[in-house]
Amino acid sequence: MEEQLSLDFLRVVENAAVAAARTMGFGDRHKADEVAVEAMRKTMDSVEMDGTIVIGEGERDEAPMLYIGEKVGLATHAPKALFPQVDIAVDPLEGTNLCATGAANAIAVLAASERGGLLHAPDLYMEKIVVGPACKGAIDLDVPVADNLKSIAKRLERDV
Repeated sequence: MEEQLSLDFLRVVENAAVAAARTMGFGDRHKADEVAVEAMRKTMDSVEMDGTIVIGEGERDEAPMLYIGEKVGLATHAPKALFPQVDIAVDPLEGTNLCATGAANAIAVLAASERGGLLHAPDLYMEKIVVGPACKGAIDLDVPVADNLKSIAKRLERDV
C-alpha cells in the first residue's frame, strides 16, 4: 500500500494546505478549516482506494469535518472495483487559529494504514507521536523532544 498510495496522500495534504493557505490571515478560522476539509475530501475521492475515516476532526467543535466512518476514495463511486482498503486518520487543518491569524505552523495531517491498522478512537484529544517501524520503542512521550530525536538518530545510525 505504501508505494502505491504515498504520492496520492501527499497530494491530499498538499491540496488541503494550499486551500487553507489562501485564507491565511483573514481571521476566519471556520472558513480556513472548511476549505481545507473540502480540498482534502475532493482529493481523497480521486484516489484509487476504498478508504474509511477512522479518526476524524470536527465532532468536538461543530466545525466542518471528515467524520468518523465516512467513506472516501474512488470506491465511493465504483463500489464493485477492487481498490486497497485503507483506514485513515485526518486533521485537514491542525492550527485553525494559527492560520486565521496569519501565524506560522498550521499543518494538514493524514495517517493511513491497511484496514484495521489504526486505533479506532472516539473524538478526544490525546498525546500522540509517530515513528517508523525501525524506531518502535525508542521514543517516549514523557521525555524532552531532544532526547527522542537522539534516540531516533541512534536507532537509524544517523546524526540528529
